[in-house]
Amino acid sequence: MPVTLPDNLPAIEILKKENIFVMTQLRAKEQDIRPLKVLILNLMPIKIAAETDLVRLLSNTPLQIEVDFLKLSTHQSKNTPIEHMETFYKEFNDVRNSNYDGLIVTGAPVELMEFEEVTYWPEVSAVFDWARNHVTSTFYICWAAQAALYNAYGVPKHLMDEKTFGVFKHTINDRSFPLFRGFDDEFYAPHSRHTEIRREDVEKYADLEILAESDEAGIYIVVGRGGREFYVTGHSEYALYTLHNEYVRDLEKDLPISIPKHYYKHDDPSLKPISRWTGHGNLLFNNWINYFLYQETPFDLSQIKELANLTPTRE
Repeated sequence: MPVTLPDNLPAIEILKKENIFVMTQLRAKEQDIRPLKVLILNLMPIKIAAETDLVRLLSNTPLQIEVDFLKLSTHQSKNTPIEHMETFYKEFNDVRNSNYDGLIVTGAPVELMEFEEVTYWPEVSAVFDWARNHVTSTFYICWAAQAALYNAYGVPKHLMDEKTFGVFKHTINDRSFPLFRGFDDEFYAPHSRHTEIRREDVEKYADLEILAESDEAGIYIVVGRGGREFYVTGHSEYALYTLHNEYVRDLEKDLPISIPKHYYKHDDPSLKPISRWTGHGNLLFNNWINYFLYQETPFDLSQIKELANLTPTRE
């Protein structure tokens, strides 16, 4: 089944060229089923690229998903046309009284700042708080994972001596957890960050469990409230050339940056990157959608608040 998107969203034509099935809202209205409703708070600077990456993964499921995009009223994107934001994005006040099956919050280029120093921190933390009673399960990515852990639990982030940048091997700590059904013993995922969360800080909270990690990249996935929140420090949604584009961008800005690890063939930036994480990324999102949205969410979204203090089943 396809992902239902706003009419004329640029991602529609991009994904159609990749033979990925997407559906406009007009056609979706003709189908007599209840789609899953997923809200995406897109904090990435290049909005259209992030939209396309996430929709590509959401579309690889037999379930129909209706996607809304959310922007912050206290922050204006400098890299995406205003017309695009006004046409396809809602503000928090537009959805504050609504409920969603899922919420995805992307990373943001503000990780070197303290959380409270980020200009939109009050609004984004309000979204985090709202999600706990209005969303069945939330998927926090990279900076958002660190920010949400800090907002809910006070887990700090720590500046690293060197940026974690590349594609890294990971292992699973709890193979019985439904998020990992179908996974191999080892899998790869991209990371691109200057900061980290540490085991000793996470383990202080019985409500949190470290599900997957890497010897090189550290903690990868933490789960909260049995599946109501997932904190993912890497970028399983990245397209093949995203790390390359970040690498070239930083070189052009004369920023200190190393060649992304385990990414290019023979570690040579002149050669094509090796796709090591695409299968993992698709399976990760599919499992999240199936086991923590579709099988847990109430048919009547107004009942989500009743799930707030419940732990999802693990069958």
